[in-house]
Amino acid sequence: MAKNVLGTLLQTCSLSPLTGFTRNGCCETGPEDLGSHTVCVQVTDEFLAFSVSAGNDLSTPRPEYGFEGLKAGDRWCLCASRWLAASEEGFAPPVILESSHERCLDIVSLADLKYHALR
Repeated sequence: MAKNVLGTLLQTCSLSPLTGFTRNGCCETGPEDLGSHTVCVQVTDEFLAFSVSAGNDLSTPRPEYGFEGLKAGDRWCLCASRWLAASEEGFAPPVILESSHERCLDIVSLADLKYHALR
């Protein structure tokens, strides 16, 4: 059973939009997940703009992939390195700790995640 950053059972991040590397709603990971899509966030307009500027447009719909595009308030399993980059630039979206996979701690600190935890 997958665990979250708090050491308890990993909770669902989002079913609408359907997120996760395996598109099961959870920020689960495995050896094939090279991006480590392990941080569950609630996206903000500021983060989405940052992401576009960093070369990863998450707001534009991509129907060929069944992706409707994200809008502020949506929850999403984000690559841990992308979250860290956004944090370093001041655009970190709020984190849902119970839904963030413990493997993200290989890249980001629990203290940083807690500081940006959704309240």
